[in-house]
Amino acid sequence: MSMKRALALTLVCFLSASCQAQQHPGAEEFAAGVAEEYNLDAQEVIALLQEARFKQSIVDAISRPAEAKPWFDYRPIFVTRKRIRGGVEFWREHEALVALAAEQFGVDPQIIVAIIGVETFYGRITGGYRVLDALATLSFYYPDTGNDRSDFFSRELAQFLLLGDEESLPLREVSGSYAGAMGVGQFMPSSYREYAVDLDGDGRRDLWSSMPDVIGSVANYLHRHGWEPGQPVAMPVQPAPGADFDLVARRNFKPQKTVAELAAAGFAAGDAAANGSEPATIVRLEEEDGDSYWLTFENFYVITRYNRSPLYAMAVFELSEAILAGFGE
Repeated sequence: MSMKRALALTLVCFLSASCQAQQHPGAEEFAAGVAEEYNLDAQEVIALLQEARFKQSIVDAISRPAEAKPWFDYRPIFVTRKRIRGGVEFWREHEALVALAAEQFGVDPQIIVAIIGVETFYGRITGGYRVLDALATLSFYYPDTGNDRSDFFSRELAQFLLLGDEESLPLREVSGSYAGAMGVGQFMPSSYREYAVDLDGDGRRDLWSSMPDVIGSVANYLHRHGWEPGQPVAMPVQPAPGADFDLVARRNFKPQKTVAELAAAGFAAGDAAANGSEPATIVRLEEEDGDSYWLTFENFYVITRYNRSPLYAMAVFELSEAILAGFGE
């Protein structure tokens, strides 16, 4: 090989490597921070991040989440005949596992099934983005969107790096949602580390291919956030004339008043089963022909710990009720 050809090949290789390595603003500071806090190798972190790719599609997707829709547009996405039928089939297929997790963690079984149904259509849709790309994009570029949540995603990126060793995850290959959620239950990295369980006892918490781990982890997540088995989630209310609409929850869905106090404020539940001393709050949903109002309880709030949107919580609740009805037929 001539010297000229050898130099040309070397230049091509150099340029190819340079094109493959992407420099992200703030990546070096991030690497230094996780090296100090978690004793990771900063150079290894930088090398991994250089393989991450900025994706405009990720920024676009997180800028228009389904939860920004009105309820009448959001509900038909998740509460469908197909998803109800799929939930009944999923429950019957994994009946013993669902029963085990429900008993062990104290969570109503239909809620476990509905969470998985809303999140990934029972494992059929787990996300097509590389988690490394999603978390790097949202850590290093999200501030420019006008809604700076880069600190949150930087923390999740750090947790993702730690999962690599803990769960033997191939960090360059793992795929998930545009926000970096992973597996059949769509756990963010911090939730994976904190709440995932090894229900099949094989020494790993596998949220993709181990259904015991998937079902058990969803149940444990709800349990750890305070699920109350057998207790209500939500029931419709009709505001009385002069009702105090300042009591309608807007961001914080933690019950603040009792059912009796809300009834006195013009939000009386028609269901006689409502306990007057039970803590509750009022949620408003936008319907095509006006608003509907719901009395929501602690379990509704727990569902919002999985996804903070009241639309999400209501979709899980309605889907769970339909699945329960179908399962009992």
